[in-house]
Amino acid sequence: MSDTPIRLPDAATVETVLASLEPASADADLAPALSAAFPGFAFSAAPVDDFYWRGADRTVIDADGVQIGEHEAWIKSELAALGGDLAAFWERHRDSCIKFAEWRGRSVFAFAPAGPGVADFVQLSLGREIEVLAGPVVDPDYRIWSIDNLLEPSWVKREPVTDAPVLAGPVYRLQRRSGLVHMRSFLATRRRREREQREARRPELERRVIHEVSPDGARDTAFLDANSGWFDFVPRENRFFADWERSSASAARIFEHWAFDINDYEERGERQLSFIPRPLKMPGEQLLSDDGVSVHRLMERIEAIDIEIGLPFAWFFLMTHGHWVDPDVGDAIAEALRAGRVRLPNQDAAVLLAWADNKYLF
Repeated sequence: MSDTPIRLPDAATVETVLASLEPASADADLAPALSAAFPGFAFSAAPVDDFYWRGADRTVIDADGVQIGEHEAWIKSELAALGGDLAAFWERHRDSCIKFAEWRGRSVFAFAPAGPGVADFVQLSLGREIEVLAGPVVDPDYRIWSIDNLLEPSWVKREPVTDAPVLAGPVYRLQRRSGLVHMRSFLATRRRREREQREARRPELERRVIHEVSPDGARDTAFLDANSGWFDFVPRENRFFADWERSSASAARIFEHWAFDINDYEERGERQLSFIPRPLKMPGEQLLSDDGVSVHRLMERIEAIDIEIGLPFAWFFLMTHGHWVDPDVGDAIAEALRAGRVRLPNQDAAVLLAWADNKYLF
């Protein structure tokens, strides 16, 4: 990346770039086209195994392959012509050649470094979608009992690999909210919002008392005395990046190994921010902390994971993700570290021990 980017990536320009991609070469052209649109930013792209389909934008296709209407509007119009009779609708269309089309896709993330820091990068959250001829407008084998069954057809097979005819695509779409994120700004906002939300509760918490009753008698403790670090809480999103930066994993850029599924929404008038980390490289199997497995065997297993992923300390971040490595593995290794029975590089040992004392998981 050059020292003086000409312009920062913006959603409107990204959408223009995506719309300009030709389906036949969209996959190959995606990163180069984004890089060309934003000189100074070198984009890369990575797919994530996250199959989905969209209920919006379904269409109805006749026997000649001609689009005859938007799916929901066509269903309601046909039903109205039959006086709302679902049974008559089913009889009319169970043997017809009229079908519906829908968009199906997978998640794709694009990244561009924006500086040397661990969080100095731009992330785009995209959908790579194709339009397929999904199937008949009614289930030919079972009667329909409500209009909801028609509007949300469940009788067609939906799988990542399909033999359904492709009508259009692939096309790339930018997520409507949190589709473009500068990670450093996101993390700063995430931490600030957490601090503000906790500070807003200070008057309430200063009055709160924990009442404990034991065989030795009753005792009242101020909530903030029992939770002295309440206002110093660090969100797990910020800890994930901080742990990467001070561990041996920092030899690699974080976006070479992880994408971040951003959640940005309002609840009760409050903006809520979070993310779920999504591994771009995964081990062949899970590592569980089975009873009877020695810590030395666990050390061999985590080393094998690091080699498979191609990243030192990869196992730790897979553990915080909560699926590929059992958190009990981290506890067992931390306990053995304290007892001097195993060793890790100093910076990795510090990260693991801090995690064991104050866990976070996704």
